[in-house]
Amino acid sequence: MKTMEPRAREEVSQSDQTHTSMRTDCQGMPPLTARLEPWMTAPGTISQLHRLVQEYDSPLNLIHTDPFLRNIDALYQVAESHQVDFDVYFARKANKCLAFIDAAHSRGCGIDTASENELHQVLEQQVPSEKIICTAAVKSEALLQACIVSGTTVAIDNPDELSRTALLSARLDRQAEIALRISGFQHDGHKLPSRFGFDIEKILPLLRDLQQSAPNTLQTLNLTGVHFHLDGYSQAQRISAIRQLLPLVDQLRDMQFPIRFIDIGGGFPMSYLDSETEWNEFWMIHKQALLDRQEPLTWQNHGLGLQRVEDRLIGKPHCYPFYQSLVQADWFNGILSALYETGTIASALRKRTLQLRCEPGRSILDGCGITAARVESRKQQSNGDWLIGLSMNRTQCRTSSDDFLVDPLLIPAMDESPLPRTPPGTSGFLTGAYCTESELLCLRKLQFARGVGIGDLIIFPNTAGYFMHFLESRSHQFPLAKNLVYYPQTGEYHLDAIEAP
Repeated sequence: MKTMEPRAREEVSQSDQTHTSMRTDCQGMPPLTARLEPWMTAPGTISQLHRLVQEYDSPLNLIHTDPFLRNIDALYQVAESHQVDFDVYFARKANKCLAFIDAAHSRGCGIDTASENELHQVLEQQVPSEKIICTAAVKSEALLQACIVSGTTVAIDNPDELSRTALLSARLDRQAEIALRISGFQHDGHKLPSRFGFDIEKILPLLRDLQQSAPNTLQTLNLTGVHFHLDGYSQAQRISAIRQLLPLVDQLRDMQFPIRFIDIGGGFPMSYLDSETEWNEFWMIHKQALLDRQEPLTWQNHGLGLQRVEDRLIGKPHCYPFYQSLVQADWFNGILSALYETGTIASALRKRTLQLRCEPGRSILDGCGITAARVESRKQQSNGDWLIGLSMNRTQCRTSSDDFLVDPLLIPAMDESPLPRTPPGTSGFLTGAYCTESELLCLRKLQFARGVGIGDLIIFPNTAGYFMHFLESRSHQFPLAKNLVYYPQTGEYHLDAIEAP
């Protein structure tokens, strides 16, 4: 049996020690310990971070495409086990880096685009138009024209889009490839509300009316799919939607529409944490704090979606469910295994020779990115809390939800600052560069076991999915964060192609 050389053992030990101290040097109160990919805390990454931030400024986004490919492969494997024709269309809006487009294309995946710029960028990356869908919430005439000319499928959301697409197709003398976005599904006795799509009860009457009153309109459109977008991450709601779409597909085919696919959109859940116990404990203590029975865990006792009314709490958390137990491929397997007719959803798709498509973003970007920011100042408030100022603003790690709740990591400064570190056990909040009282990078109170120093780096883990780019802003004329891609063959980081002038 081969034994490890002493020097190698020492390097592994130092790596483990660094990994542990990065976590313990910055922890929530109580902790919400991030689930990390090995590359995020590998010695090769940590040893370069200070140099990279010095070179490219703060904040800085680092991405790695290997976990992305692994997450995609897991979905294809589930579909293959059910013998279902299946394709992934990566939701480009979840991260703007072109490296993910190239990686998805290398696996034969499609791309879901949500704007004219996204569409042009994807086409410029040599992705064929038959592997692109446009699901933009609002589509300008220029975007619709670009889709028609390129042969990109358009997810039609409303009657105006349908009419405008038909008129443009006639003007361009090009048939438009379209799918109909459907909504209004029944689930547990209630209609699921959505701002997106045609109501499922109204789409057939609309199409029959067009066939009779304006047949030329439909001749300019090649309707090959049905699509839906559901808010949240409910597996049961998606099963209900598919069960209602399958008979709709049968009826559309009876009307001579060549439907080839059902697209179930995104919303595949993922988990940022390994510990359900930590997640439940945080919310238990937070609720007690909102009722003045515990010390606050958040900035000014921010409710994170909950509100106190007398001696009770109302509302629901306005943040991502950072711990979830049924996620990604296992969650998807449950959809295909759900009962339908005399078999399963998978067998119903096979029977109809229907392709199933999906548009995951966040869940296939799991493990693919970190955001690093430099500490520039520390200030103690009158109540004892410290405000740790970072070269970063809150739009650079934020979605439409209230907060990023996962514990950051801390890497001490390489060079000793003339200013002393704050005392061991310092606790407080990370603040950003916007000139507002509400400019908090993390609403949770954090504790710094060995204090905080000027030049330390704070690492926000697992930010590739939406957090990096979804709301990023250049307010105050701050530059946007640079995006670097990790190349494991050399251990080097290079600018993503999106940064090209």
